[in-house]
Amino acid sequence: MFPVALIAIGVAVLVFGRRLAILGAAVGALLGVVLLSLFSGSGDIWLQLAFVGGLAVAGFFVAGFARGIVDVVLLVMGALGGAAIALALLDLFGMTDPGLVRWLLALVGGVIGLMLMRRFRRGSKDWGIIILASLIGSLLVTRGLALLLPFLQDAAVWRTLLFVVLAGGGFVYQGGYLAGRKAAKKAATPKTTAAPAPAAKQEPAPPPAAKDAVAPDQGSTPPPSAGTGASE
Repeated sequence: MFPVALIAIGVAVLVFGRRLAILGAAVGALLGVVLLSLFSGSGDIWLQLAFVGGLAVAGFFVAGFARGIVDVVLLVMGALGGAAIALALLDLFGMTDPGLVRWLLALVGGVIGLMLMRRFRRGSKDWGIIILASLIGSLLVTRGLALLLPFLQDAAVWRTLLFVVLAGGGFVYQGGYLAGRKAAKKAATPKTTAAPAPAAKQEPAPPPAAKDAVAPDQGSTPPPSAGTGASE
């Protein structure tokens, strides 16, 4: 159940990562996974699920209800997400020895995440959120699949390739490149206009009715002229 939960959260943030509540849940989940790999020596699956799930739920509610201070929340999520990404990448490449270099890299990742959210959130696309969500989602899905498929645990090349493909796919999808390509293809498709219906044939108008002309009667005698006298 624990790997399935990681994959589900990862897929959700790859698709809907621009929603703050889902991004907060993903940041909490990845942070829980990283902390478990650092400090937890227990192999109890329910303890791991409760720890990661608790941080995910906390991140969901904090990011969902803190809309009044959304800029501060985003900066905090950027810093935590950057540190978690740096530690998860070290874990992905097999550098699991907790040392000073590891924590320094986590600090550098936190600073990069903070600057990413501060600098690239001014546009309409929220590129900082998109980049952060794509990286976190791909790391969660890769970690979950590595727990489900044992051959991925010893194959760093395949894990890296899977991470790159998922991160690229999430970036392309949330960046709107697929929708833009569909819109461009639709605009380039010529619109087929329906042929106009043939005009109805007009029947010829009937000829005007001939006026009845009254011809003078040939057999009638003309009226007598005024100069003609009466017969004697």
